[in-house]
Amino acid sequence: MTTAVVVGNPKPGSRTLGAATYLAAELSGSEPDLIVDLATLGSTILDWSDEHVNDLVTQVGQADLVVFASPTYKAAYTGLLKLFLDRFAGGTGLSGIAIPLMLGGSPAHSLAPELTLRPVLTEIGGTVPGRGLYVIDSAYDDPAAYAEWLTATKPIVTTLLKAGS
Repeated sequence: MTTAVVVGNPKPGSRTLGAATYLAAELSGSEPDLIVDLATLGSTILDWSDEHVNDLVTQVGQADLVVFASPTYKAAYTGLLKLFLDRFAGGTGLSGIAIPLMLGGSPAHSLAPELTLRPVLTEIGGTVPGRGLYVIDSAYDDPAAYAEWLTATKPIVTTLLKAGS
């Protein structure tokens, strides 16, 4: 099983990265095999011929489980994540399970993962089990912030991963 994390926070090494890495490890039982912190790619994210970014797209697309994470900006995921997601082929770009995760300052945008990120992940071929996860950013490092979602969704993810192997 291959697990990946893709983080669209414009700040490298962000709380969003910490949350996504934690969630991927909780779902898979081990640290992610691939971590793509998009903020570290610089202007190469804009170059559609960049081999490194294209290789990352291929690796993410082939992963069995991918956590896509973003802070909530204007009730949506970041443009940085959008730039990366635009590289995936419609319907076939992702072959595995895709988990939408968004962090925000208050519960006001708690539907953002469902309304903005989930649709694009399914459009590019990902299987999104359960609902998207929204975490208050001040609680990103508190396991209790993930507990209810993990209780509901982890069994589905585990079943899908077993069925795919």
